[in-house]
Amino acid sequence: MSNLVEISQVEKEYGRKKQVFTNLNLSLESGKIIGLLGPNGSGKTTLIKMLAGLLKQDAGEITINGQKVGPDTKAVVSYLPERTYFNESLKIKNLVNMFKDFYADFDEARAYHMMELLKIEPEMVFKKLSKGNKEKVQLIMVMSRRAKLYLLDEPIAGVDPAARDYILQTIITNYDTQGSILISTHLISDIENILDDVIFVKEGNIVCHQNADTLRNEKGQSVDEIFREVFRC
Repeated sequence: MSNLVEISQVEKEYGRKKQVFTNLNLSLESGKIIGLLGPNGSGKTTLIKMLAGLLKQDAGEITINGQKVGPDTKAVVSYLPERTYFNESLKIKNLVNMFKDFYADFDEARAYHMMELLKIEPEMVFKKLSKGNKEKVQLIMVMSRRAKLYLLDEPIAGVDPAARDYILQTIITNYDTQGSILISTHLISDIENILDDVIFVKEGNIVCHQNADTLRNEKGQSVDEIFREVFRC
């Protein structure tokens, strides 16, 4: 069985001044929750945006579900950006209708069920929500699609610690297990227990790509502790 994502000899630079990736090679399997971990500026968001089709590599090839990144892959990729982007004047129920019209794989019943679990009122206007609740709504919309690949860029950064367990449980129980989730985060200790695999990115290079349990057993440490050692200043 072929991998869900194949990245081969990818190069990416910004304005010929900043080289992000020089020879990136990476394969991601289906049915995995994968942590994309690295310090600021390591290339995590650039990688996620290339997979989402928002940035194009300068060289090399990226395929998702056997197809080159483009309109066909956007139909099977569900992307959560680091910053909220919704029209703030809309009610939550209007956002649901918009996603339902735009994405053939959007599950309206799943969205309302997650709203109930996370105590989000569909009649509320988006701009009146707290920052944490705005992020919850955005996550609900993304996870209500039955996608092949979910790309989550800092999904719990703005959420209070008490809500993080609920959100992580929402992620675990509401993704298509035939697909995969790629999560970029700085809050490693909060998410490491849900990860199947971890990827460490340092200055545009993959310095570790391993099963999370295997890595913990080999090192006798948590993923968070290993990360701190690898990226110690």
